[in-house]
Amino acid sequence: MEPLRHATLAEGDEPEPLTSSARNRRLISLALTAMLTMAILGGFGLSPLLPLSTAALAFLLPTAGALAARANCANHNSPGLPMVINTWSGPFTAATDAAYLSLLDARTSALDAVELGCSTCEANQCDGSVGYGGSPDENCETTLDAMIMDGATMKSGSVAALRRIKNAIGVARAVLEHTTHTMIAGDFATDFAVSNGFEAESLATADSAASCAAWKAGGCQPNYRINTMPDPSSSCGPYSPSPLEGGSDDYAARLQARGVPEGHDTISMIALHGSGAMAAGTSTNGASRKVPGRVGDGPITGSGSYVDGDVGGCGATGDGDIMMRFLPCYQAVENLRRGMSPRAAAEDAVRRMVRKYPAVQSGIVVVNSKGEHGGAGSGWTFTYAYRGGSMNETAVVSVPSLKEGSEL
Repeated sequence: MEPLRHATLAEGDEPEPLTSSARNRRLISLALTAMLTMAILGGFGLSPLLPLSTAALAFLLPTAGALAARANCANHNSPGLPMVINTWSGPFTAATDAAYLSLLDARTSALDAVELGCSTCEANQCDGSVGYGGSPDENCETTLDAMIMDGATMKSGSVAALRRIKNAIGVARAVLEHTTHTMIAGDFATDFAVSNGFEAESLATADSAASCAAWKAGGCQPNYRINTMPDPSSSCGPYSPSPLEGGSDDYAARLQARGVPEGHDTISMIALHGSGAMAAGTSTNGASRKVPGRVGDGPITGSGSYVDGDVGGCGATGDGDIMMRFLPCYQAVENLRRGMSPRAAAEDAVRRMVRKYPAVQSGIVVVNSKGEHGGAGSGWTFTYAYRGGSMNETAVVSVPSLKEGSEL
């Protein structure tokens, strides 16, 4: 397979303009050179051999309106519509491309594009953090979380702890379109999927089984258990709870995680149709080695992703157990509504988490209804990918980690 092509940019940089822009710059340069030559010849009382007419100069030189439009494009970073933007780079850009190319056919809706993009990552097992065979839980089973949201109706559908169904984003869309609910979970989500034509099958692979066996052989480390007997830092259980005193001096400290979560990348995507219609969605297999039944932020409307077609959309990735406490994507879109730029909206949402959890790993990508975009992250270098307008390849933006206490 031919490797994916994409340009990597620092935040605030723009992708290289298409060849028509380069041609326009050359024409402007030629025209200015011609005008200077005419002025010099005129000063010596000579006529140029090839005089340029006013009409010819008007053709070569852009109008004031065109120059203003270009200046506006330089100041704002929307590539134009249609547009797709999502968390992460590398294998995740296949999802960006698939969703964007689908939107070149105007009959493809924004919801269609989000479903196609996320399902591409599910099928490709992007980075092992999306789709089948990744992030097995303590029982060596992979379960999936997904949600999809329509920016016009504000209706969302999601599945949580979905078992034995590969196409989680497809089932989430079935929840949106064939029920008046927002979320269905666990074995009941599987039953719902089967009744809607999805095939039940094992989500395990040889690699996921070997990974889980190695984890158990290593004493089940790391894991997400705290305040249990036997000591979860050195035992596989079975566990029973250790009593806690809510008023004790060390109560808050005993609720903290024992280490950095393992395997919590996510694809969260926002699509903007050429008409301006918007949709968003998220798909993930969650945190590796999680307690069976754990649900992360991915299927939570306003946390994993969120969209209001009048304002913009957001996609998130990171430590979902912390992030879902802050509904960062809801916060970011409301920040847009208050007049913030996409980047400022993302940074504000991340800072709210960092103030309480300085070590949180998070990434937020935000896009407004014009296609202007920005991102913010903490605890790592976050990347996001986008493609829109007449871009001939996906661009990747690298976003450095925000620091606790830094100013907007």
